[in-house]
Amino acid sequence: MRCPFCSNEETQVKDSRPSEDGAAIRRRRYCPDCGGRFTTFERVQLRELMVVKRSGRRVPFDRDKLARSIQVALRKRPVEPERVERMVSGIVRRLESLGESEIKSETVGKLVMEALKLLDDVAYVRFASVYKNFREAKDFEELLGELSGDADEDERPKKGKS
Repeated sequence: MRCPFCSNEETQVKDSRPSEDGAAIRRRRYCPDCGGRFTTFERVQLRELMVVKRSGRRVPFDRDKLARSIQVALRKRPVEPERVERMVSGIVRRLESLGESEIKSETVGKLVMEALKLLDDVAYVRFASVYKNFREAKDFEELLGELSGDADEDERPKKGKS
């Protein structure tokens, strides 16, 4: 692993342990040349994924970009970082398990929306406003109507035997 400070190729692993969710290995590294210390993460990658944009352009899937877009939606929201990391890992696993090496950007967006809807309503609306390209207040009203409709369904008594 190359040192991010001096670019030395001979760094040493000082400590390895599983990450909180067990989906990665966290390694503390040391550079003998400059004395720099840094952390790396290793994750299992089942296949190389390509994202097909709406324009037809293909770009490599970037887990960090996915995490950043979710973090933007969750900005200043009371959600623990561990829950966000589990959510990102879950989305990546679902994408990899689709069995396709090329995935439409709409598929990624839908998975993020599903996960955010369960995690935080405000983040869900924020992400949806960008993902669905909201242009006017009516777009927000419709989405909020869907959210309150879901809440109404959850509060209704269940049908069936008592």
